[in-house]
Parts: sequence; C-alpha cells; structure tokens
Amino acid sequence: MISKSDSPFPFQFELFGNQYHYHYIFETLAFVIGVRVYYFLKKGIADPISDENRLWIMLGAMFGALIGSRVVAVLETPAVLNHLSFLFIYQSKTIVGGLLGGLFGVEIIKKIIGVNIASGDIYVVPILVALFIGRIGCFSMGIDEPTYGVPTALFTGMDLGDGIMRHPIMLYEMLYLIALLCLFRALKNKNLINGDRFKLFMVLYFLFRFLIEFIKPYQSLFLNLSSIHWSAILIFAYYYKFIIRITKTIFT
Repeated sequence: MISKSDSPFPFQFELFGNQYHYHYIFETLAFVIGVRVYYFLKKGIADPISDENRLWIMLGAMFGALIGSRVVAVLETPAVLNHLSFLFIYQSKTIVGGLLGGLFGVEIIKKIIGVNIASGDIYVVPILVALFIGRIGCFSMGIDEPTYGVPTALFTGMDLGDGIMRHPIMLYEMLYLIALLCLFRALKNKNLINGDRFKLFMVLYFLFRFLIEFIKPYQSLFLNLSSIHWSAILIFAYYYKFIIRITKTIFT
C-alpha cells in the first residue's frame, strides 16, 4: 500500500489555471542548448563532410531518432502491444531508442549519399549536454515519469512522490553524464581514430543504461530483459570490433 507522501515531487508550474510539468521546458532547453553547443564546437573545425551532406546526416539522425525512440519505448510495455493507439505511440519515447534509431538513420543516409567518413565525434559533447539538461526535467517529474527506481534502503533513496524511498535513477544518470563529460574533455587532445569518440560514448552510455535498468521496475520483453537491455545488447554487437580493440588498447 502506498503511503501519503510529503514529497515535493512532481515539480510543476501553473499557467492559465492548469498545472504543467517543468519537464517540457527542460526538453526544449535540451534541444536548443545542444544545437548551440554543436555549432559552437563546429567553429574553426575543418569538417571533411560538406555542409550539404552534414545536413542530410542530421536529417537522417532526427528521422531515425523519431522512429527509434517510439519503437523502443512502446516495447518497454509489451502488455499493450495488442491494443496500441496512435496517441500512446506518439507520447511514448526514450532516449535509448532515439540514439539507437538515430545511429541507424545516419548509417542509412550515409550509404545513400555516399559518405564513408565517420561523422559522430562532433556530436558527443552536445549530446551529453542535452542529455544532462533533459534529465533534470525527468527528475523533476518524480514517479510521473517512468524513469524512477525500485525501492531501496540505501542512503541514496528518495521519496519521489509516492511515499516510498526509491533509487533516484535520474540523479545517478546526471552524475554519470558529468563523469563522461570529464572523460571526453580529457580525451580532447588525444590522437584517436576518427569516430572512436562517438563509439566510446555509445558503448559507455548504453552500458550504464543496461546496468541501471536492473534497479528500475521494468517489464520483460524477452528472456527477462527489457527493450532497453536488448537495445544495449544490439549496440554492443554493432560495435563489437571497437570494444575488442579499445579493450586491448587499455589492458595491453
């Protein structure tokens, strides 16, 4: 039984007599600031990809992310697959699916326009910044957003709006994103193979999401693993050569 909670979650503001989540504001800020960071970092860089092709690549990423974010999110709740509605599909989205769909959207577009140069390194920091800002919004929603954790007795437990001390998954992720930003700042002047920064980001972020999923109240899609788990496994399989190479570099 859920007890009465004195938690301030979810954080909301009033507009014209209605209550709205701050999440919507942070989602918008995440996109706008992420784009601005991208253009700031792009200044002074000799991009081997033409502006026209870069635009096509970005469109491929956005279209792929639009589809992937919804597909993976819908598969997070397999019980509803037999009675899906357009509204449910439209409202369902997850960044894991967005990154996965965006990746394959980019690869498809690059095949079509004949670009065989790695194109993702320049997006790593903007994505990390956008993710961090977006996660502030997710955290502010408490249990109104299905990103909270299972009950815990650890000191990190928080009442997210239902009177139960839970893992604050979004806080964990924000700390992890800060660590990744520090890592990529340290790698800024390292002579890495073009594309390795983006691959490293994808592998490390999906590794985090794979592990953190076990302390969320997820629904099993197959073999007691959720769609988030399977998305991460797909990324690991896609980048297996990179994972083997980078592991050998670190430990030899």
